[in-house]
Amino acid sequence: MSAPSPEPEVPKLHRLPNGVRVICDPVPGLHTLALSVVAGRGALWEDEATSGWSHLLEHMVFKGAGDRSARDIVEAVESEGGHINAATGYERTSFQVRALKGGLPLGMAVIADLLLRPTMSAADLKREKSVVGQEIAEAADTPDDLVFELAQAAAWAGHPLGRPILGTVESVETATPEGLHAWRARIYAPDRLVVCAAGAVEEGELLDLAREALGGLTAGAASSEPPHAQFTTGAARAQKSLEQAHLVLLLPAFGARDPDYFALRIFAETLGGGMSSRLFQEAREKRGLVYAIDAYADTYANVGALGIYAGCAAKDAAETAKVAAGQVASLSHRIEPAELARAKAQLKSATFMSREQPLSRAEGAAGQTLMFDRLFSPSEIAAAIDAVTPDDIARVGARLLDGGKAASAVLGPKSSLKAADAFVAALK
Repeated sequence: MSAPSPEPEVPKLHRLPNGVRVICDPVPGLHTLALSVVAGRGALWEDEATSGWSHLLEHMVFKGAGDRSARDIVEAVESEGGHINAATGYERTSFQVRALKGGLPLGMAVIADLLLRPTMSAADLKREKSVVGQEIAEAADTPDDLVFELAQAAAWAGHPLGRPILGTVESVETATPEGLHAWRARIYAPDRLVVCAAGAVEEGELLDLAREALGGLTAGAASSEPPHAQFTTGAARAQKSLEQAHLVLLLPAFGARDPDYFALRIFAETLGGGMSSRLFQEAREKRGLVYAIDAYADTYANVGALGIYAGCAAKDAAETAKVAAGQVASLSHRIEPAELARAKAQLKSATFMSREQPLSRAEGAAGQTLMFDRLFSPSEIAAAIDAVTPDDIARVGARLLDGGKAASAVLGPKSSLKAADAFVAALK
């Protein structure tokens, strides 16, 4: 008896005649599945007047779609053991169903109704504006949410990336059912939709369901590309009576399509990706300046930033900012072989661990398709990570520090606000 053929590392990418892309990623042995239908547009396509409309629309489609009420939508999925959710970002909007094996038809039918047949009554819209208003207020009352919004505004001033995904109470209030229907046609256009199912799924069934549900969708009004983002030097300082100061420090980086993308990820991991990172060891373990500190690469398609977050006592904020700047500069000059190996191992483990969850597989495949119109195998990603050299890290460091640009946000007692200037001064 011949051995069974191995599972392909990369599932096949199908394209319907109207542009909708479909991916089926079966995982043998699972009894559950994840279905993600992702639109490759989000808050990045909004102007100031429509800020927050993508997120508001995501809320509104759940208030009723097709012949289902808001309660019917969730009960239909949950009565079969499933869960339904959605998320809005700057570059994409995602609708997700987790279900037991056999739940694909229901999941596709419900999501198709949300995308294509939302009722969006004026009464529901009035109530949901109030709900979103509370969500905006909650973010403003949560220091470690607010400080990131302030930093985003400082780094991308005058651009959609500089505005919160939730929008403002004023911009959300201007939305009408007719305006949201027109917005829906723009951001859920077929050429920007990706359907991906992973887990206990079968390719033929998924393709048939996708054709039936979305194959007749036609393109709406053309949507112009968003303006190019330019990183802006700025500092946001917000005095607030808190027990702890919150700092977000940003340097201009580059996007996911840049050849140095994986080197940037390794730079961020080494700098502040875990308890063995330079920032954690220096700022917390050695000096006791902070309770929490980490670094991250915040990347979009064509632009990005290296970010550092810290929570510390107000009296230690300026020194924490100096330490952060010093560690960026130090890493730009040299990465130790053990650090490089550890960061590579962490990134590879994150890649492979995410593939153990059907929803992560589905969302990851959709994201790759929207960004590159192709799928990458885990071994291809691992090879790209392994290929990063110390010279690549040095080049990334030089790119981060080139031009002396930085943005920051500090939220906390008055004595902590000088941390923004301390970071810039230490970089120089």
